[in-house]
Amino acid sequence: QVQLVESGGGLVQAGGSLRLSCAATRGVIFEINTMGWYRQTPGTQRELVASITNSGSTHYADSGKGRFTISRDNAKNTVYLQMNSLKPEDTGVYYCNLNQVGRGYWGKGTLVTVSS
Repeated sequence: QVQLVESGGGLVQAGGSLRLSCAATRGVIFEINTMGWYRQTPGTQRELVASITNSGSTHYADSGKGRFTISRDNAKNTVYLQMNSLKPEDTGVYYCNLNQVGRGYWGKGTLVTVSS
C-alpha cells in the first residue's frame, strides 16, 4: 500500500513563504503518475491547488498562479509545493495526492496557517 508522507506546514505571516514536501513510500510506484496538492478548509470540499505529471506537466488553480510552484523529484518519488506571497485565504490543510493506474492515494495532510 502506497503511503504519502507530507511535511513543511506551519504558521506564517501574510507575505511569507512555505515549502511543502511529500514523499511516496512503500507499495509500488509506477513510472507514469500524477502527483498533486489539494487544500481543504472547514466546511468545504478538498480543492486542487496544483498538480504535476511524471513528465513535468503542471496545472495550477487560479488562486495560486504566479505565487505557487509545484515540482517533483522522480528518483525520490517526492513532490514539492513552494508557496510564496502567502495570503490568509491560503490557510487550510494541504493534502498530497498520488494518482496512478486509475487509483488515488492521499496523505494525512499538513496544516498551513497564514496570519494577517
